[in-house]
Amino acid sequence: MEISEVRIKLMDDPHERLQAFCSITFDSCFVIRDLKIIQGAKGSFVAMPSRKLTDRCPRCHCKNHLRALHCNQCGAKLDEDRAIKDNEGRAKLYADIAHPINSDCRELIQRKVLEAYEDEVVRAKEPGYCCTYDDYGEDHFATLREPYEEVEFEAPRLVRTPETSRRIEPAAAQPGPPHQNVPAAARVNATSRSETRHVSEQDDNFGAGID
Repeated sequence: MEISEVRIKLMDDPHERLQAFCSITFDSCFVIRDLKIIQGAKGSFVAMPSRKLTDRCPRCHCKNHLRALHCNQCGAKLDEDRAIKDNEGRAKLYADIAHPINSDCRELIQRKVLEAYEDEVVRAKEPGYCCTYDDYGEDHFATLREPYEEVEFEAPRLVRTPETSRRIEPAAAQPGPPHQNVPAAARVNATSRSETRHVSEQDDNFGAGID
């Protein structure tokens, strides 16, 4: 197994202990991301990707980080010294997601990563520098896809048969209300005559009952 590629993402603040994130590729087919380069008391070292350790609240059984002093769900006070401690008395708050199981592999990873980090620091000072840490696009995983044959699809064609070529006659018109069969002009004239008759009747009775 060989480390075929190392990508570095430098941090903006050079005074912080976290100097960079990095990813490593084994044999051009397996990637591990989110390794960290940290400035320690004896120099830079590589930390493996990890996750926070949690435990459950004794009251509501909700998960909480080991640094939490109160439960996120019920607010109960939690024991501050509940985390497991190593031989040096330090609380174990994180667990590695991926890590080497022997010293030779760890030294190989650390050497390759620190060499790539030094090269990246030099390249970052050049004009037009561009970080490639997040450039894992379609081209990077193209070799993982199986080849396939392009199939041309033909649009379906309508085939006429004696059963499907029969003519469909339109439905007969249904008789509607009487006023719908009368032309619009005739309806307007009839309405006008009705209103005129009503007005004339009122004119004939005008003044009736006045002595």
